[in-house]
Formats: sequence, C-alpha cells, structure tokens
Amino acid sequence: MKDIDTTNMSADEWDERNFPRPEVQDFDRVVEKAISRRGFLTSVLAFGSAAAVMGTGLMTSTSAQAQAAAGARFPFKPIGIQTDFAVHVPEGYEWKVLARWGDPLFSDADGYDVTEGGPVEMSDRVFGENTDGMETFSFQGHELIAINHEYANRRTNLPAAQDGTPANAGDVLKLQNLQGVTVMEVREGADGWEVVKDSPFNRRIHHNTPMALVGPAAGHDLLKTEADPTGTAALGTLNNCGSGKTPWGTYLTCEENFNGYFGSTEASVDQKPIEMSPSFQRYGISAAGWGYDYHKWDARFDVSKNPHEPNRHGWVVEIDPTNPNSTPIKHTGLGRFKHENAEVVVANDGRVVVYMGDDERGEFMYKFVSNGVFTPGGATDGLLDDGTLYAARFSEDGTGEWVALTEETTGMPLAEILVFTRMAASKVGATTMDRPEWISVNPNAAEAYCCLTNNSRRGTMNDDGTPRTNAGGDVMAVNAPNPRETNRYGQIVRWRPENADHASDRFAWDLYVMVGNPAVHADGPYAGSKNMNAGNLFNSPDGMAFDSTGLVWIQTDGDDDNEGDFAGMGNNQMLAGDPVTGEIVRFMTGPNGSEVTGLTWSADRRTMFVGIQHPGGSWPDGAGLPRSSIITVKRSDGALVG
Repeated sequence: MKDIDTTNMSADEWDERNFPRPEVQDFDRVVEKAISRRGFLTSVLAFGSAAAVMGTGLMTSTSAQAQAAAGARFPFKPIGIQTDFAVHVPEGYEWKVLARWGDPLFSDADGYDVTEGGPVEMSDRVFGENTDGMETFSFQGHELIAINHEYANRRTNLPAAQDGTPANAGDVLKLQNLQGVTVMEVREGADGWEVVKDSPFNRRIHHNTPMALVGPAAGHDLLKTEADPTGTAALGTLNNCGSGKTPWGTYLTCEENFNGYFGSTEASVDQKPIEMSPSFQRYGISAAGWGYDYHKWDARFDVSKNPHEPNRHGWVVEIDPTNPNSTPIKHTGLGRFKHENAEVVVANDGRVVVYMGDDERGEFMYKFVSNGVFTPGGATDGLLDDGTLYAARFSEDGTGEWVALTEETTGMPLAEILVFTRMAASKVGATTMDRPEWISVNPNAAEAYCCLTNNSRRGTMNDDGTPRTNAGGDVMAVNAPNPRETNRYGQIVRWRPENADHASDRFAWDLYVMVGNPAVHADGPYAGSKNMNAGNLFNSPDGMAFDSTGLVWIQTDGDDDNEGDFAGMGNNQMLAGDPVTGEIVRFMTGPNGSEVTGLTWSADRRTMFVGIQHPGGSWPDGAGLPRSSIITVKRSDGALVG
C-alpha cells in the first residue's frame, strides 16, 4: 500500500516513525546456528541462483529440453520498460478502461467531478478509489466482479479542505464511502466490456456497512463495545488490500493497514499514553492516526472512547457477491493482523486450507486448516473458523514447519490468540519475513508462492547499536528466506508441502526468484538470482496469481524512478513466470506513479481484468486528476489469455 496523499510514506515507514522498535534483550533469536556471513549468503543464493535448480536437491530440476519447451508457453513477445503515463501491452494485445474511480454504478449517481471529487450524497453509489484485489464470479448467466478499494486520497476527494483534512462529519463520511469493496455486474458487447449500470447485483460495501463477527473470538470481551455489547455485530471493512475466492463461490476481502484510521481525542487510555498500550504498539494504533481524522468526527474511531473498536478490524471478510442483501462476515478463526490476501485451497482429505501473509516488515506468514471437510453443494458454516491457525518457521536447510498457535504452544487463551495473532506467532518463534504480500497456489502442482516485497530494515541497527526488530521485539536479522540486509528489491519464496498435501505441517522451500539488478550490481546478492536479466528487471513483487495453464503472474509496487539501484526497471509492471524453468518475462507496464495490483479473468478466459492504483499524470482521461481504474486486456484475435 502507498498512502502517498497522507504522509508521503508507506505504511511501514509510518509505523517505524510513530512506533520506534524496542531495544532487544534476547539475542538467541538472531541466528539459530553459528555460520559465517559469507557461507550463509552463498548457501541461500544457491536456492534461487538458477531457474528452478535447488541447491539442496529438495526440488526437482529440469532438463534443457523441458526448459526450451516451457519457454514457448509465453504466448506473447515480452515488452521493454516504460517511463511514461500510459499502459503498454505486447503486440497482438489490446487494453481498455472498464471502470474508473467515481464512475456511477447507478443511474441516480452523478459522474466524476474534477472540481469537487463528487458529492458525499452519492459517494456510496459510485466505483470506489484505489483498486486492489479482485475476483470474478459467474452466476445464472451474469458475470460479476468484486473489487477492493484500499484507501482514499484525501486531497483529491476533499479539494476544498485544507491539506485534505476533513473539516466535518460529511467529509469523513465521503472518505468512508469511497473505500471498501465494489460488487458489480459486467458484460461484453460490440465495443468491449462495460459495467451494467443499475444491475441488481451492483453494491458498495464500505466503512459503515453492517457485518457479522463469527468464529471462536466472536462475543469475547475484547470485541465488545458500547454500541455492540454482544461483540458480534461490527460496522465496516477497512483498508481492503488483497483478496481470495472460496471453493463455494464467495469473495474474501482482506483488511490490511486498518490502524491508520484510528486516533484519540485524549492523550491516554486507562491512564497510559495511547502508544504505550501493548496491543496498540504491536498493531500501530496512535493518538494522531494517519490524517483521516475519523476520530474527531466519528466516535467509533476514537480509541479513548472505544478502545476495543480496533480489535474489530484486521480480519478476513467473506462476501456473497450473488446476494446483494447478504451480510458480510468477519472470520475471527483466520486471525487478526494486516492481511494481504487469502489463498484458499482444498487439501487432499477435503479440509480447507487458507494461506495468508501479514504485510509489515518483520511479520509472519500464516496458514489455517479447517476441522471440517468441504463438500461441493454442502454446508460451509464453520469452514473458515473451526480449525487451527499456524505460523511458518523456515529452517536454513530448505525445510520448514507450520507451528500451531494453540493455548499449549503460546500460553494464551484461544480468543486472545486470534485477536492478537502477531503476539501469538512471536511466542512460537515464527520466522520474520520481508513483508509477506500475495500468496498464490499453483493449480497444476502442489506448491505455493509468496511475494516478499522488500524490507529496508532487515539486518540493520538502531542508533543505539541494537538490531532492528519488528513491533514485537523480534529481531529482523538476515535469515534463509530473507537473505539480504536492507532488502530494497524483494524476493519470491516457494514451498511444497510434505506428501503434496497442503494440510501437512511440514514443507520444503526455496527462492523462486531473488529480485535484483545485475546491470547495477555485477555480482553478489543485490544482483539477484540468475533468472534476473536486463530484459526483465523489476522490484518489489506484490500481487500474484496463477492462470489455468500454470503460469504465475507477478505484479509490482516498487520504486519507479528508473534511477540508481532501480535503473532499467521503469514503471511498475506485470510479468509472467514459468514455475518449471524459472523464466520471467515482462507482459505489461502501468502509468508512472501507479501500482499494478489485482488480477482476475473472465469466465471464458479470454479477458484479463487488471487494476491500476494511484496512477500519476492525468491517466486515464488525459485531463483532470489521475484516477485508479480497472482495465481489460485481450488478445486481438480473441484467443485465450489465461
């Protein structure tokens, strides 16, 4: 996420500034083995140094013939970098804008207003801002898309306000309405895809939409407020980042940097400064907030009045896109943290497995395994709550384990494990990661991938000489899956569960790619793995999805100044990777200033829907303010694209 309008800092940088990490007393977690620095880097680089050739022998290497055959799998000619304010796709492909921030979903809504940013009265009846994760659904002949709206640019939406600071409750309501989720019907006609205005399926879900809290933590005192003494009826979904799709056809939207919406009209809670509360410290709740100033106009977001309200956010939310009258469900069984996405897969015995990443420097990767079994057409109640939550622990020998977060392993009651999941994972010694973003499972092989986008604090020291830590005091020393200090490029970690069973608590892992810049760094870890080359340079892998053929599509949210360490990388982009050979090629570039995020396909697999978030310049209109949008990408000959 980039909240460039608020502070010109990323969420991680904001947390770091407002919550200086504690000094470290326990150093036995820095390195589990006595190994040399040089030896450590050499062994890790072996994992990702060649296309799918693993130094430990844990994963299968490929022959030259197989690599050559797989190279033909890319049905396009790779494109070069771009630095302009346009979208570029390969020859033989075409793109078109489907929906832009402010476009009406209903006939009674006003269109986009460059002067006012649109009226508050209709702000919940237009396409929201800053698109992110999305999924498509086919229902009784209708094509539906559910799309996240991660955050709002205050200056853009409140042009009359001083520095974009809300001046009244109406300003706050407008910002609240433009975020959350859009569900809309789309159809393809002679002029391409379009939104079906006034479709009965069209719906906006925002910061004030009623939601149900379900699962083991529902009803616990930590989730109760004066407005909801039951602890089971929440309002709103916040900072919706990545997404997921269940086997039974519902949408999962993931709450990421929810902490920035909260603040306080008083300096303390229970006679302690806001920032000193252990749970607020770990999750980044401050008295000032990010500048949305909800707490000044909406008491629900004032932690001095409602200290439990933040506990009701940071969950995975399930939405039925086919029923516009349904109540979204917050699943406490999946844990509370800064969720990136939720990748759902059915294990060999029918149990439901959900992989999740916590997108903050030095936080963890998680997995949920249901107790119940998924049966097509059967009841699904409890499948996302009744089960066990695990945190990942990676070993340096290329193996790893999922450690159950239970009362026995953490010493915490179950409800507290779920509300304060980060603290529970710290207690079991989970591996600190370089910002786990999207996780995706290969549909054609028992393997999963996670984008570790970057971590500029990895392996560095505080001013007092102590090592940098995450918000819980866990040292962010260099480790096997995160092998570089001041990691500005990122990497993608891959694992294969034992016995090809995603429910297994053991796995083997390697690095599919260690992103780098061999044009700037001739050798060493910052040159990247050998599947990085002058023709595919990129940084900060973020979004990720597999198509039906088994190609993995990688989207980026990194530095696009095309200078220094990032020379030759150009704008953020979308690339295609071959899991067999490790080859990665560039397919699309976005406008300068934008993040390319969110990818899904039409039912016939002939159209890609791709998200463009916070573009620069005046894209896509060529006049006025830039607008985040969804575009369609098709082959000119109408052939399959995924």
